[in-house]
Amino acid sequence: MIEFSILKRSKKSKARLGILKTPHGEVETPAFVGVATNATIKALRSDEVVRTNTQLLISNTYHLHIAPGEQVLEKAGGINKFMDWPRPTMTDSGGFQVFSLGFGRDLGVGKVAKSFPGKIERLVEKNTQPNHVKITDDGVFFRSPLSGKEMFLGPKESIGIQEKIGADIIFAFDECTPPGATRPYIVTSSERTHRWAAECLRARRSKQALYGIVQGSHFKDLRQESARIINAMDFDGFGIGGDLGESKIGTRDVLGWTLPLLSEKKPRHLLGIGHIEDIELIIKQGVDTFDCTVPTHYARRGVAFTSEGRVDFMKSNLLDDKDPIDAKCDCLVCKNYRRNYIAHLVRAQEITGGALLTFHNLYFFNAYVANVREKIKKGKL
Repeated sequence: MIEFSILKRSKKSKARLGILKTPHGEVETPAFVGVATNATIKALRSDEVVRTNTQLLISNTYHLHIAPGEQVLEKAGGINKFMDWPRPTMTDSGGFQVFSLGFGRDLGVGKVAKSFPGKIERLVEKNTQPNHVKITDDGVFFRSPLSGKEMFLGPKESIGIQEKIGADIIFAFDECTPPGATRPYIVTSSERTHRWAAECLRARRSKQALYGIVQGSHFKDLRQESARIINAMDFDGFGIGGDLGESKIGTRDVLGWTLPLLSEKKPRHLLGIGHIEDIELIIKQGVDTFDCTVPTHYARRGVAFTSEGRVDFMKSNLLDDKDPIDAKCDCLVCKNYRRNYIAHLVRAQEITGGALLTFHNLYFFNAYVANVREKIKKGKL
């Protein structure tokens, strides 16, 4: 199980400092959570990820179920031993894949529709089904990307898989809804998610912490209704899921409607959001932890985050640049390597280039959040 305590509440915002205690150590919150989809941060060893000051990792139930299978992790002694990770872990429920492999894939959208609804060719009406998954009241049918065979994931199945994977914190199975869904669709989807949440609680057999997920899309009354329902259930913490509005302002509004209705004594996790420019905004609303693929995803595409903005290492002018990635960063990459060498590796498609940028980006994100924690401590945020 977990213990969560609040050390300080901001007088300028809803931000708070806390300590999240888990069987694998403590997490200072607010905290960035690294995304280790397949039980790894792509391009890095677990001991290297530790050196980026990453406190907590989240892995993907759907993908680990497909390969290598939860039985393999269970026999290995759980995900921490399997990947030699000494710090706390989370697993999502598979609910995000309902979106990403379903309507998200069909419509070509993410959780925040920046040009909503311009890029959405069709609205998601009540009783509409995505092209590649089938959503039912009992759960969701997928096609395995490896074998092509049909597979089913529901509340009981998700909890059973997550218990075998063995993370410190697990999530209730839900439907992550897409931007562009109509109100009637969201009403039906939210009711389904709430039923699944209750089923997940009944199915739990382990002592892992279980978080319930709030849905409701960008509809204020539905978000608040979902928050009240999930808050009334016996969860150890909360996840904020689903699509989060038309823009970053929409995300702020969703959090503003939702978080005040959740117990202050329990941790709140924002699922799948965390660009650098998002971080202070979401923390000021009262988010304790959040996960995002941005630092690792961008690194593998040659982009570094720095104190002066993003740097694209595919640009040829960097081949003559002898400066570190970021002169203000004290990570081992910035101490030992120069932009010209990293640009050469990236342009030559050498995997070491992606690894060095991944290390730097994770370190940079964690340092950024540590600075936010310091601002809260000093009463500046």
